[in-house]
Amino acid sequence: MTAQVEPVVPPKRILVVEDELMIRMLLEDMLGELGYTVAAEAGRIDEALQAAKTADFDIAILDVNLDGEPVLPVADALAARGRPFVFATGYGERGLPERYSDRPTLKKPFEMDGLKQLLQSALAIGNQKPGSTLGNAPRVTSDS
Repeated sequence: MTAQVEPVVPPKRILVVEDELMIRMLLEDMLGELGYTVAAEAGRIDEALQAAKTADFDIAILDVNLDGEPVLPVADALAARGRPFVFATGYGERGLPERYSDRPTLKKPFEMDGLKQLLQSALAIGNQKPGSTLGNAPRVTSDS
């Protein structure tokens, strides 16, 4: 009798773009607890652009504002590369770049359930359509 072996699914790799070190560390810990791997991290626009163009990841989480600079160039680089991404913001929907206002959004402060739900939804949508823009995906608040 042969035993059926479940295929091992590697953890999804995440690019984390967040300028506040403590928030980035908290997010990385939460991602680890959820079974994700942090593939790359960035706290400045130049670092984030480099990672967006060259790092190997499945999805990116972008803080909307990095040290007072909008994250728009990074979002543009990810969109050009066909990589899915979601926003994290403490400013609500008004803080989102206009052309990406339909992107999934995680509102700060993060909660584990909200993060889990957002990433699962965004990855499912991204897996359905190669190069998906993830439009019309959910907005997740800390109330979720």
